Amino acid sequence: MIERADQLVLNYVSKAADAAHGVLRADQRLDFVKRLRARIEVERQGSQNAREVSKVLARFGDPVALVERELRRLAEAGATGARTGRDPAPPAGRSGGGDGAPGESGGTGAGPGATLRFPAIVDDRDTPPGVQAYRKIAQERLDRQAGRGLPFAGLRRAAMSGANPMATGGRDARTVVKEHPRDTAAIVILVVAALLVPFDLPLVAIFPVPLVAWAVGVTIVLFSETWNLRDKVVGAGGPVFGHTVGGALIGGLRVGANPGLDAFLTQFYDVSGTMFMIGTAVGVVWLAYRLLGVK
Repeated sequence: MIERADQLVLNYVSKAADAAHGVLRADQRLDFVKRLRARIEVERQGSQNAREVSKVLARFGDPVALVERELRRLAEAGATGARTGRDPAPPAGRSGGGDGAPGESGGTGAGPGATLRFPAIVDDRDTPPGVQAYRKIAQERLDRQAGRGLPFAGLRRAAMSGANPMATGGRDARTVVKEHPRDTAAIVILVVAALLVPFDLPLVAIFPVPLVAWAVGVTIVLFSETWNLRDKVVGAGGPVFGHTVGGALIGGLRVGANPGLDAFLTQFYDVSGTMFMIGTAVGVVWLAYRLLGVK
């Protein structure tokens, strides 16, 4: 999980550096990337949770937009320097704030042309908690309004293998598969277990092949660090619930006018396999939905 979180940050900073290439001078680009990385680390607060880090990066927005903002700030600083007859950005240690750390209002330690501070993101942590809460509610409403008229817009965006990770909070399908190979494998194994139910395969010792495959997939799910307890219960318990409760319910309804244990067991075994497949489908859909992290 630590490597995944750090990799998200490195990927984001690399995209920003690529976007700045050919737009900013080499020294400006280096200063910009340095301050951006420092600001991300401040907002991240040492978190090693990949999902939380993705949310932090999403709040920063599109790296290209950050570069454009930096370019405008540099242009404004240059215009100010021309009007006042002095350099647009004094060398490190000579600004009013001293040798300030990257991302602060003091000097950045970079040469001429560097901006004095990295612009704060929208929901900075010095904002009162009440304001942050109302901002979150407003943003959720805007997101819902933007998605109206597009059924399952969130899922569709996340399923786009070529989607911009910043537009989906780093949860597009290709990124998820790369970051969570074991979790993805667990989902695939559960799907395979359900698809094997209709086939009359030889037993493995005394166990049916679909049951063995399901056990392997469930083991991976239970030891995953990605899903919480509720997700694991739904994903692993869906097939069991479908097979037992669903099979008993449907089997009991199909007994009809022929009551008796033998008749019930016959109907139960006839439908339990199908109900196992339905339960697996529900569990897999839930696990995939939670893995993508779409709203």
